Amino acid sequence: MQTVHASSISQPAPAILLRSVPLPRPSQDTVALGATRTVAKDEEIFAEGDRPAFFYKVVTGAVRTYKLLSDGRRQIDAFHLPGDIFGLEPGEEHRFTAEALGDTTVVLYRHCNLGALALDGGELSRQIVTAMMRSLEHAQNHMLLLGRKNALEKVATFLLAMSKRVSNDEQVDLPMSRLDIADHLGLTIETVSRSLTQLERKGVIDLPTHRSIVLRDKEALGQLDS
Repeated sequence: MQTVHASSISQPAPAILLRSVPLPRPSQDTVALGATRTVAKDEEIFAEGDRPAFFYKVVTGAVRTYKLLSDGRRQIDAFHLPGDIFGLEPGEEHRFTAEALGDTTVVLYRHCNLGALALDGGELSRQIVTAMMRSLEHAQNHMLLLGRKNALEKVATFLLAMSKRVSNDEQVDLPMSRLDIADHLGLTIETVSRSLTQLERKGVIDLPTHRSIVLRDKEALGQLDS
């Protein structure tokens, strides 16, 4: 599968394979010695099976990472928001595909520099270590969510987790669709919509728009999450 990428911010160019793009020489205009690139909505950043030439940090927008199962279903592993680092995977191939949820800006870092960056003691090295620890914690929590929680509990857990990741934790403006949420929680889109409506009727949340959710009763959500 070919991986097609948007052009850089500073120089429009035809879509080309990321693997063939040499990283620009670092300058004062680059972010922490990385190259900044824009990615369009639903555009692939890397594909499952690609060699991990780069890892990434989200600047604006959001990214989903997912795996296609043998029966064609999609399992979304994680959603990456501004400040998150992703693409740090063991082995010689990416285990997931990464796509932009909307117009997104990311910073690319050469994967071959990972060891040196992790040991230099700077801010980026601390972010890398934090990203690795969060990835492990997320994998453990996601395994529990998929295996042991019912639909309403899954949705409550997801809303509370998202509220902790945005600046205004009382109102969550979701960058992902309900189909994305369903594929992350192992549910159907109808079940996600039904669960949200049930929480709204109970006065636990408000749904002012399709992607905006106001958390009116976090204690009730916490009881479902526990």
